[in-house]
Amino acid sequence: MVTIKSKREIELMREVCKITALTHKAIEEAIKPGMTTQELDQIAENAMKKYGAISAEKGYDPGIRGVPPYPAATCISINDEVIHGVPSSKRYIQDGDIVSVDLVALKNGFNGDAARTYLVGNVSKDAKRLVETTKQAFFEGIKYAKKGNRIGDISHAIGEYVQSQGYSVVREFQGHGIGKEMHEDPGIPNYGKSGKGLRIEPGMTLAIEPMVIQGKHNILELDDGWTIVTEDGSLSAHYENTILITENEPEVLTIL
Repeated sequence: MVTIKSKREIELMREVCKITALTHKAIEEAIKPGMTTQELDQIAENAMKKYGAISAEKGYDPGIRGVPPYPAATCISINDEVIHGVPSSKRYIQDGDIVSVDLVALKNGFNGDAARTYLVGNVSKDAKRLVETTKQAFFEGIKYAKKGNRIGDISHAIGEYVQSQGYSVVREFQGHGIGKEMHEDPGIPNYGKSGKGLRIEPGMTLAIEPMVIQGKHNILELDDGWTIVTEDGSLSAHYENTILITENEPEVLTIL
């Protein structure tokens, strides 16, 4: 069910989403070659706690037999890892890596969700272009995140832009509504037909998240039950913000 947020709920969403953005700022300032993904995860968790929030991802149970609850505060995915990479004390960030960090802060019963792909050290021009395209795809999508449009208008804009740049979008995972639950209706694919899907209304809060692959769109799941990688080993990038639908332009809640 799609939830339309009240004025009070919107204020709580703004608060937790600011914490999400501040946590990403802490990550951006700290990330460097030679650190482990577990160290970066701890920095993010400490930042959330500093602002009175906790990680909504830590302990998240997907309800899938054989898959344990998520063990970390963030998802950290490197290079060909698309999403849901599990932080580890044995995984070192290298010069030239692109590192996607997806995090969800929880405070006062509301969630704020955002992902960024960070360029670490001397990153190739091709990798930079992929990351820039992924970020721009989000902004192409939210041009249509307006009262009276449909979810398919957002999806179509993202997919068309990514394809025009010679890349592929992930099809098996998508954006979503967000609020008291980390994942709410509606689902927001990164491809689709304009004029289709749910009508967009003021008061909706949506997490829009292009996941873009340099090569073909095919993906694989690793044995940990969480990490998703590109099938052909090509690079992948992720960019996400939580937005509020208003009477006019959308408000991006997870950018400072």
